[in-house]
Amino acid sequence: MYDIDTTHDPKLKSWVVSANQTGCDFPLQNLPFGRFKLRGIESGWKIGVAIGDQVLDLRAVGLIDTDDMNCVMAASPEARQLLRRKLSEGLREGSSQHPLWTSALVPQDECEYTVPCRVGDYTDFYTSVHHATTVGKQFRPDNPLLPNYKWIPIGYHGRASSIRVSGSTFKRPRGQTKAPDALIPSFGPSKRLDYELELGWFVGAGNEQGEPIDIGNAESHLFGVTLFNDWSARDIQGWEYQPLGPFLSKNFASTVSPWMVTMEALAPFRAAFERAAEDPQPLPYLEDEANRARVAFSISLEVLLQTAKMREASEAPVRLSATNTSRAAYWTPAQLVAHHTVNGCNLQPGDLLGSGTLSGPESTEAGSLMELTVSGKNPITLPNGEVRSFLEDGDTLILRGWCETDGATRIGLGECSGTVVAP
Repeated sequence: MYDIDTTHDPKLKSWVVSANQTGCDFPLQNLPFGRFKLRGIESGWKIGVAIGDQVLDLRAVGLIDTDDMNCVMAASPEARQLLRRKLSEGLREGSSQHPLWTSALVPQDECEYTVPCRVGDYTDFYTSVHHATTVGKQFRPDNPLLPNYKWIPIGYHGRASSIRVSGSTFKRPRGQTKAPDALIPSFGPSKRLDYELELGWFVGAGNEQGEPIDIGNAESHLFGVTLFNDWSARDIQGWEYQPLGPFLSKNFASTVSPWMVTMEALAPFRAAFERAAEDPQPLPYLEDEANRARVAFSISLEVLLQTAKMREASEAPVRLSATNTSRAAYWTPAQLVAHHTVNGCNLQPGDLLGSGTLSGPESTEAGSLMELTVSGKNPITLPNGEVRSFLEDGDTLILRGWCETDGATRIGLGECSGTVVAP
């Protein structure tokens, strides 16, 4: 488990002036990793760290000798902490590296980005009990939660090849749907396209096949976290998901933010893992009593929507909902790792674990339109008069996230946006 050290000191300032501005997502205490290149340049992807409104090229300053992010992610916790200390010291006010490192900075708005690492496998979990309950009520009003939910981190394996970086567009998916009163299914574009407010936890060092990762050591196998939107075609899903689960309703696109905020950076924002007394307590392989007081995280999240009409009128996106992981997540990242590997499954650097839709207990904390509009029965009216039950062509959905607490410098996860276009 990563603890607070000198790199988290809120008094630290950077010689990159923009990193010291109030509300900056990427102050010196953050230092998230991503892959970038200058816009319009046909060069390979480089590994960078965001600092203020700049990107520092890590290979250019001699901190790494590779452009393979997965190799960096596979490093030991000790090596990663050493790299973080070197970055922090080199970017601090008064650092002797200032003159040398200045030439390795690139303005973020002059860069293009890609998925922050090579994703070999992607597993989507279902960690929000509030989301599971709200959605379950729409299908099983008297028994919304299935018997296994509070005992086991529910998950399924998704499609890694269709994960794209923030700012991408994707075509509205097509597939089979079946109306309740129809005799046969029909084929065509989804009419109930939805978003899912999620976090993506990236695996760092993996494990050998047949060797489970102990719950007490699970967090050391995670590299960091990103914002993640696992778009969902609800009408396609409703027809296809039994008995084996989602398929075409999920495999067409997922969107991830370009920056991985490291587990080290999250250390000041830990929260207690709490389970209601009347709920089942985790089985021993999912329980670490020594870390219960600080094994979860407090990450604030919000969802915004900008329609094509709003863009044309230069109107800003509007907030649809907001929540915090301490209110939304029923299972911790460490528990996801421990459960995923308890049967001997081998994780690898770059594997992505989606949190599943993160919804809080209040209606204003819903992480999907299926919840916000009660499966389309209660459409929402936007400030410009437009109405939405589900997403329409031209809609841009934006996720934002940040961490803040007393005695620590606020850090951000950046932004994760995607736009649906006609098929």
